[in-house]
Amino acid sequence: MSPLRVLLLTPSALPAITGNAMTVERWRRGLTGAGCTVLALATRNAAVPALAAAVASFRPEIVHVHHLFLAGGLLLAEPLAALLAGVPVVATPAGTDLNQDLREQEKMDLLRRLCRSICEMVIQNRYFARLVAELLPDRGCRISYVPKSFCWLGDRPCRLRERTGIGGDEFVFFLPAGIRPVKGNLTALLALEAVHLRRPHIRAVFAGPVLDAEYGARFTGEIRRLASFARWLPAIAPQEMAAAYGEVDVVLNASTSEGLANTLLEAMAAGKPVLAADIEGNRWPVRGDGSVRPCGLLYDLRDKNGFIEHALRLVDDDVLRTALIRAARERAASLPSPEEEVAGLLAAYDRAGRAV
Repeated sequence: MSPLRVLLLTPSALPAITGNAMTVERWRRGLTGAGCTVLALATRNAAVPALAAAVASFRPEIVHVHHLFLAGGLLLAEPLAALLAGVPVVATPAGTDLNQDLREQEKMDLLRRLCRSICEMVIQNRYFARLVAELLPDRGCRISYVPKSFCWLGDRPCRLRERTGIGGDEFVFFLPAGIRPVKGNLTALLALEAVHLRRPHIRAVFAGPVLDAEYGARFTGEIRRLASFARWLPAIAPQEMAAAYGEVDVVLNASTSEGLANTLLEAMAAGKPVLAADIEGNRWPVRGDGSVRPCGLLYDLRDKNGFIEHALRLVDDDVLRTALIRAARERAASLPSPEEEVAGLLAAYDRAGRAV
């Protein structure tokens, strides 16, 4: 039997450094290891004729769309619609799909059209399986839950503290995310300014490319103003991320919308406490389902003082940090392996193929 030919459509793919790119690279590696032939194509700012030429050359047997609106919308556009006619489609919504776009009527109408082209919708955060079922009762496609796995993409050294001029005795908050409004980079920076005033030995490191020019200009301006304690690295190579996490004390997530952030799974794997926004996509990875101990603290996005108080607790309370570190490592050990995640994807592909 010839290898299954899987086309992955995603807003961004390596060498871009984004959460979407990391997820799709993990899938690509896992599917390739399972014997599939895989092509990952980035759709953001891509020329449609070039995408169409790549699709025509590859001749996929399964299409897996990661992000309904930024990638899945191409399923309705010519010439891709004609090229992919009859090819089974699996879709995985992103955080912004679920938390923002599905609540806008005009996008709901587009999604209903999309769902007529989708055979299987793979959800990686169990809460969102219920949300999609509630928002789209007439969706016409099956929903399946495939738990998200985690893997480091390399073990190269990073020397994050050396690169940012941070000493070994300084306490580092780390926010790895592209610079754009939904990630709350600027809000977190300004809240950490207040923490720094109270605890002058804290430092903040932000890592990620500018993905929104206007927001990025504001963010970089504030980074320059707060250079006494804040640093920004536009990129850390995926192969260096494990080492980068090893040099920080607390991992931040200040997003207003998440599906299930890779960075929270990475923090668990690195044994680092988390301070994260209290949003649906963050609650399970940080707080668990009641049967496990939390590996971090959640704060109300509307409450800057709450963020500051939690941050100060994490700086000051060694016992709390030790407990959260232990819980993070326990949670990481319970995550599914990449092989288990890929087995779930292949099962979804098989069902999609039989549904056509």
